[in-house]
Amino acid sequence: MAVRMRLMRMGAKKRPFYRVVVADSRMPRDGRFLEALGTWDPQGKTGKGAALTLDAEKALAWLKKGARPTDTVRELLSATGVLKKFAELKTGKATA
Repeated sequence: MAVRMRLMRMGAKKRPFYRVVVADSRMPRDGRFLEALGTWDPQGKTGKGAALTLDAEKALAWLKKGARPTDTVRELLSATGVLKKFAELKTGKATA
């Protein structure tokens, strides 16, 4: 089973809100998913900027299991520092 970390669109028309989920790549975008990792509101609650909440430990665990993030989720993981931590674990380097 090919597992992807991707966005699931929620929210109203012209007011997007996304959940960051782990899903089988064969499922539809807004279909069944394995686990929700967090949320992303690109317009923010007041429209002043993006709001991201993400469970970094769950995301790191899914990356270790082989889940592949989409391009947008990769950027969100990079912004939260999860990808950097995953790369350090993968190469065996410890942070000081």
